[in-house]
Amino acid sequence: MEVVEKITMPQEEKENIISQAVSNYGGKLMSYIRPKVKNTEDAEDILQEVWFQFSNLTNLSEIVNIGGWLYRVTANKITDRYRKKKTENLEDFVYEDENGEFSIKDILLMDDTAGPEIKMFQDEIWKKLFDALEELPEKQRLVYVENELNDKTLQEIADEQGENIKTIISRKNYAVKHLRKRLRQLYEDLNS
Repeated sequence: MEVVEKITMPQEEKENIISQAVSNYGGKLMSYIRPKVKNTEDAEDILQEVWFQFSNLTNLSEIVNIGGWLYRVTANKITDRYRKKKTENLEDFVYEDENGEFSIKDILLMDDTAGPEIKMFQDEIWKKLFDALEELPEKQRLVYVENELNDKTLQEIADEQGENIKTIISRKNYAVKHLRKRLRQLYEDLNS
């Protein structure tokens, strides 16, 4: 029996390929995704899932056409998103009152003149969001806050923290999953 030796790519080379792919394809993939989903947050989530899957590949050097691979996986992630019929984004959590229908994100972004009931919901949502953020490990929380609240790209965060992009993508992914779980309970509480 012949033994096949598996060639392992050096970590630095893998990180360079991932970094280069994020730089070369990040904007293009977002432009590809955005018209196919209902909001920017869904598009960002799909792109994050693509980068997470790409960064976890063990056979990165075997991909002949990285762009083709990224677009194929992206298309599959979009299809998967349509198959899932569950609420996952702040825009999807809707509160309805006599003034109309508001998503949790709408409520968070309203100014102080929206009325006392909206102000109460706003305070509760911010409190729950920050409580959920506090439950995260510090590094995951920092990546989420820098990316979502301070509008830094994942690559900028990786560069600032001296981490590889794969680590940053992974941290963001874990943070998002945790926050979705925690905010789902808030949504159910507000609508009961």
